[in-house]
Amino acid sequence: MNKADLIVGAQWGDEGKGKIVDMMAQNYDVVCRYQGGHNAGHTIVVDGVRYALHLIPSGVLNPKAINIIGNGVVVSPQSLINEMKQFKNINKRLFVSDKAHMILDFHSQIDLAREKLRGKNAIGTTGKGIGPAYAGKIERVGYQLGKLRNIPRLVDSLMEYFRVNAIIFDALGVKPASREELTAEFEGYAKELLPYITSTTELVWKYLDEGKKILLEGAQGTLLDIDHGTYPFVTSSNTVSASACTGLGLNPKDIGKVTGIVKAYCTRVGNGPFPTEDFGEAGNILRERGHEFGTTTGRARRCGWFDAVACRFASRLNGLDQIALMKLDVLDGFKKVKICTSYERDGKHYAEFPENLDDIKPIYEEMDGWESVQGVRSYDKLPDNAKKYIKRIEEITKTKVGIISTGAERLDTIVL
Repeated sequence: MNKADLIVGAQWGDEGKGKIVDMMAQNYDVVCRYQGGHNAGHTIVVDGVRYALHLIPSGVLNPKAINIIGNGVVVSPQSLINEMKQFKNINKRLFVSDKAHMILDFHSQIDLAREKLRGKNAIGTTGKGIGPAYAGKIERVGYQLGKLRNIPRLVDSLMEYFRVNAIIFDALGVKPASREELTAEFEGYAKELLPYITSTTELVWKYLDEGKKILLEGAQGTLLDIDHGTYPFVTSSNTVSASACTGLGLNPKDIGKVTGIVKAYCTRVGNGPFPTEDFGEAGNILRERGHEFGTTTGRARRCGWFDAVACRFASRLNGLDQIALMKLDVLDGFKKVKICTSYERDGKHYAEFPENLDDIKPIYEEMDGWESVQGVRSYDKLPDNAKKYIKRIEEITKTKVGIISTGAERLDTIVL
């Protein structure tokens, strides 16, 4: 039975999924996104050219691959249109679910207004309208892309929604569009996007039945999952591997090999607990060497040492078959490197990832560093101390490392 392989972020997002999906997509016929929105950001470097993707699957850089945006994704139509313009001959290589919900301007206005009202308790959202769009979906007042086929009915529905919520909009300072503005906006979207909108669930089933090789691409990371992450400092969707099923219309038996992407250290964007965050020189070095600034927002990422406790939790939750260890080269030159092996709080020891991370302190195992792994493409040529570091990660996370990235280029990769 043909199965779809899956890639999922196993930290707080920004793990380097884009590079691995781009590399692996060269061997797949179809690449699918199944959750999140344009708050996601993948940076891919190919032949020295840097591409920033937010909605379109990373397989777009394989000229032979078909790319699918599933029903679990929330789509900003204008952002998608802008992103499509980067690529030539995308027609017949991109399909978007008619069940995917749209992010509209008022969603972004609500997002920004609520974040401002939270003040010092702000979650640290991107302000892209992701949360309000997913909230509308759950409240059954969302707007699917397929509705662009009947614009008058879509506009009528939105105008009624605006009327019912006028008091709330006024309180938040949200200014909804007029009927005329909405009509013109949707006509523009329909002209650009309707040729790409279809039942992607049936399409994925068809490709599976035909024996095509399919790769499923997650956005954000496990520790930002709405249910299993560091709530409320999470994203608005399920980011774990299981959400690939609901986000595309697959069943668990359709899923094949699951690869979890992690950096050789940890980063986090926005607010919320981050046990291994380093506030000193090491954190600054990781940020500068790793170019740790958000693809979507440009925000500086918080940086720290590898959290093996969190990674073991993510591995079990996602059913990881292997880890892809990214940016090992960023640790070059450190005399000592650290791995968090457990936590401590008020004298109590935590060997596993707790529900509450407040006031948690990491317990580190320190290892000797190495000079350089930059651009190494053979495991045998890695420094011994780098191999020991990789081996220790495998031992603590109980998951084998199958891929090692030693640089930004596609070929700076070791596949074991």
